[in-house]
Amino acid sequence: MNSAQTQLRSAWSGSQHIDLISEAVDKVLKGTGLRIEDVDFVIDSGSDFLDGRSISNCGFLGAMGAHHKEESRVEDDGLWSLTYAVNKIAGGSADVGLAIAYSKPSESNVRDYWANLVEPFLQRPVGLDHLSAAGLYGQRYLAAAGLKADDLHLVTRRAWEAAVANQTVDLDGVPADDSFWYDEVATPLRASDLARPADGAVAVLLARAEIADQIAPRPVWVTGTGSAIDQHFFAAREPHSLPACEAAAGSAMRMAGVSSVSDIDLFEVSGTSTVGELMVLEALGVADRHRAIELYRGEADGRVNPSGGALPADVIMATGLVRLHEAAVRLSGRTGYETAEARTALVHGTGGFAMQNHCVVILEAAS
Repeated sequence: MNSAQTQLRSAWSGSQHIDLISEAVDKVLKGTGLRIEDVDFVIDSGSDFLDGRSISNCGFLGAMGAHHKEESRVEDDGLWSLTYAVNKIAGGSADVGLAIAYSKPSESNVRDYWANLVEPFLQRPVGLDHLSAAGLYGQRYLAAAGLKADDLHLVTRRAWEAAVANQTVDLDGVPADDSFWYDEVATPLRASDLARPADGAVAVLLARAEIADQIAPRPVWVTGTGSAIDQHFFAAREPHSLPACEAAAGSAMRMAGVSSVSDIDLFEVSGTSTVGELMVLEALGVADRHRAIELYRGEADGRVNPSGGALPADVIMATGLVRLHEAAVRLSGRTGYETAEARTALVHGTGGFAMQNHCVVILEAAS
C-alpha cells in the first residue's frame, strides 16, 4: 500500500477538484514503478451536495485515472472506499486499485449539507443540524463525565499543536483569539470544540501481496476492517456513547487477530468535535468510559492522533482516508514521519449525520 495527499487548507481558492485529485494521484504513483495503466479499478468518495452538481464524479474521472476502467463511487467517508477496494483485491477480481477521496467544503454551505442528511419530517423542521447535535452530545457527555466545557481545551490544544507541526496541514499556529476559545456555537461547545472544514484530496494505492513486496521497501498491510451504523433517528441513539464505533472496532480487530488495543501502536481517529473524539476513544477501548480526557492531561498520549486528527482539518468525505494516510506513512517510516517501533495502527473514520456511521481499519507494517 502507498498513499499521498495534498496539503489540507481552509480554502484551495486557486485550484479545482480535478487539480487536487490529480496531485494526489500523481504523488501516490511516484516511486512505485507502477503507471496509471497498471491500476485495475478506482473507488472514490465524494458528495454531489458538497460538489454542487449531480453525478459530480463523472467530471473527475480523468483526474482519477479512471478512463476505460471500472469506477465506483461511495457516498461516504473515504475509509469506506478503501474497504471496498480491499475486498475487491482480496476477492481475486483485481490486482491493483486506487481509493481516492476529496472535497472542497470552502465552496459549499456545510451546515446545509449536514442538515439535508437529517430525517425530513420530525427532525429537520425543528432545526436539528450537525452543530445542535454536537451540542446535545456535549451536554450529556460532560454531565456524565463530570467535566466542564473548559476541560475540552486540552483536546483542542493538543490537536492543533500536532497539526501545526504537521507539514501537510496549512496552519500558522494555534488560534489565540477569545472568540475561538469561548464563543458558544452549540452550548456547551465553543468554536474551538468543532472540527474545522478543510479542502483537500487523498489517494491510496492498494496491491496484492506479491506486487506490494516489489514496489515498497516496507509495505503496510491492511489486516482487518469493520463498519457499523447507528440509529438514524438521533433521539434513539445512546446519549453519550458510540456503540456502532465499538462494533466496527470489534469486527476489525477480530479479523486482524488483535486481542486488545494495548497491542496497537498508533491510533488515528476522526471526531467532528472534541466530545466526539473522546467518545470514539472510549468506544475503541483506548480509555475507560467517560475518562478519555485523561489521555490529554500532563504528558499527552503520543499514540493518539500524532497528525492532529480531524479537529484542525476535517476534509468532509475524506477525513477517514486522510487518517489512514497519516498512519501509513508513520508505519512505513517515510522521511519526516519516522515513529520509533510503530508496527500497528488503528484507523477510524465516521460518516452520516452526527457520527452515525463508523469504519475501522487495522494496519500492520511489514517486518
